[in-house]
Amino acid sequence: MRILHTSDWHLGQTLHQFDRHYEHACFLAWLLDTLVAEQVDALLIPGDVFDNSNPSAATQKQLYAFLTEARQRVPHLNIVMTAGNHDSPGRLEAPAPFLALINACVIGQVSQAGQVGDSADIDRLVVPLKRQDGSVAAWCIAMPFLRTSDVPRVQGSEDAFDAGVTALYASAFDLASRKREPNQAIVALGHCHVSGGKISESSERNILIGGAQALSSSIFAPQIAYVALGHLHLAQQIGGDATRRYCGSPIPMSFAEINYPHQVVIVDLVGEKVQAVRPLAVPLSVALIRVPKQPAVLEDVLAALHALELTDGEEAAWPYLQVRVLLTQPEPSLRAQIDAALRDKPVRLARIETSYNKAVFSDAAAAVSIDDLNALAPADFFSNLFRYRYNESPPPDLLAAFNELISSASDDGAQAA
Repeated sequence: MRILHTSDWHLGQTLHQFDRHYEHACFLAWLLDTLVAEQVDALLIPGDVFDNSNPSAATQKQLYAFLTEARQRVPHLNIVMTAGNHDSPGRLEAPAPFLALINACVIGQVSQAGQVGDSADIDRLVVPLKRQDGSVAAWCIAMPFLRTSDVPRVQGSEDAFDAGVTALYASAFDLASRKREPNQAIVALGHCHVSGGKISESSERNILIGGAQALSSSIFAPQIAYVALGHLHLAQQIGGDATRRYCGSPIPMSFAEINYPHQVVIVDLVGEKVQAVRPLAVPLSVALIRVPKQPAVLEDVLAALHALELTDGEEAAWPYLQVRVLLTQPEPSLRAQIDAALRDKPVRLARIETSYNKAVFSDAAAAVSIDDLNALAPADFFSNLFRYRYNESPPPDLLAAFNELISSASDDGAQAA
């Protein structure tokens, strides 16, 4: 049996207010072709299908159109999809009866902890993966993102959440073990942060449950042939084990992910074991670029923008641009100067990142006490903050304007009294 592992699509995401429907459409079209070309038997999607819990009608239509066409183009395709922390469990699971007609299993949530012992409920989480002839090749533990209320209470445990997750996976694995016959593998889905996984600078939403962020990889029984993980956007193996891995996001979700290897993972099962694991790169439909690569003074930044050479095309395919400027003083016309440098260039300005050289005053700023701050007049506080940010005293005209503003506010307060 051949499995394709993909996750963290974040359909409906916007990048600094720019809609990304086109990029997701390109990915899904490529994925459809890949399912056919690679002769995939099972598609595993462990969470964060949508970017938020209330996706638009157009975003939901994009998902269901893909699932329908995937089934049409690969009639025997098994589809297993679970909710991530960005998804609404109920919304994702609502069309499950209809999706079952195209052999798509959708699990949004598990029962409350008090019902975990109910074998019928655990049975929902254990899904057969069938070959083209209808015979069962493997069993899949379709575990969605777990919240505190989803896991059973384990008495005497130091980490109640980790122990509860471990117990829930153990119950599902026990049922899968009893269901399977010789030469049938067990695979598992998980949407969580497993210890040792590397997160990006700004993309993944931190998961803090029960005081812990990362779960132990020991929650997955060693007899599980392959663990398809979602949540972390950087494609990576856990503990160097190629059978426990995050496939990563298919497109860069932020400028922090520019250099990530965006991919899906092809897994070949033979009998109860994994025969081969092979990452497959996802083509980049829209580039994210930074100019310059490291923050620079405005003059150099504007020169780099003027020199920027880009290939024209439809606007939906124009690259996103992050401009990185190192400021030494306030620049009220910063946006206007950047817009002028980019005039008539096929690019979308997504973000202007400003930074300041604070080396000279950072030590002095750190030494100011609370009592010292309370003793400062507003003008002195403003001057100190300006020096901390720009490494120089405020210009006289700016300081005069600040004093006039303070004076005006004081007069208005006196009149109101």
